[in-house]
Amino acid sequence: MTSIQHNLQETRQRIAAIAERCGRSPQEITLLAVSKTKPASAVAEAADAGQIAFGENYVQEGVEKIQALSERSPLEWHFIGPLQSNKSRQVAEHFAWCHTVDRIRIASRLSEQRPAHLPPLNVLIQINISDEHSKSGIMLEELPALAQAVAALPNLRLRGLMAIPAPENDYQRQLTVAKKMADALATLKQKHPFVDTLSLGMSDDMEAAITAGSTMVRIGTAIFGARSYAATTHNKN
Repeated sequence: MTSIQHNLQETRQRIAAIAERCGRSPQEITLLAVSKTKPASAVAEAADAGQIAFGENYVQEGVEKIQALSERSPLEWHFIGPLQSNKSRQVAEHFAWCHTVDRIRIASRLSEQRPAHLPPLNVLIQINISDEHSKSGIMLEELPALAQAVAALPNLRLRGLMAIPAPENDYQRQLTVAKKMADALATLKQKHPFVDTLSLGMSDDMEAAITAGSTMVRIGTAIFGARSYAATTHNKN
């Protein structure tokens, strides 16, 4: 067993244990393996261990991996980084999900640029739940209007919400923020009953996120090891 396969197994076991402790089925939670800065060979290794869903933060780097691994049985690619308007076409053409929609202009471009032969692009609206100036995302009070606009676009499928909370070591404070996101999803679902996804939780706050109701956790270093950014700076966004 390779280190990536071992790490994947340990991560899945941790997710299952957390889910069972809070009375949820592990099948309710999708593990998104965040492969940014890692080579296509590492993604292939994870795929060999049964991993299907992969998250990429940088458009060009993600597209290169998608193309390199196009012959493999279907992998599901999620774009999870900040999206610039001039890169929207590549996301629309190559990815199955975009987690970081935070303005109607980007959503409209994604819908217009989604190829007709592909199913609608699954999108999540990013919430700046910790009100950090350095983070992308909208305030919760802006959600109803943006969700209504996104849901009306023909080549997108609004699936739910995503957030990257501010780092917090205290579990109860992590849980408070995670519950705020879960409540926002429940409210959104009243108006848009087809939404079903809360992308929330990374290695350090996964337990609080799952306990609160996250349906998708984004795990990178715990699976692939420490990241090296120097080799990938030319690929950012």
